[in-house]
Amino acid sequence: MPYANLKVPADTLTPESKKRLIDAVTDAYADVYGERARATTLVLLEEIPDGGWGLGGNILTAEMLGRS
Repeated sequence: MPYANLKVPADTLTPESKKRLIDAVTDAYADVYGERARATTLVLLEEIPDGGWGLGGNILTAEMLGRS
């Protein structure tokens, strides 16, 4: 079963954009593995709260990411 776990900043995706992202990832797996993989492709979107990211030992916030 193809599996993708995507982590995104919390509150940055609408329900419609989540659906588009899940569809796009599923399509990508189906393109590589064939249509037989579509029905078993699992895509998880994890929303990470503000301050729950780190890069190079630094905590990333919404302000640093330009979202505030």
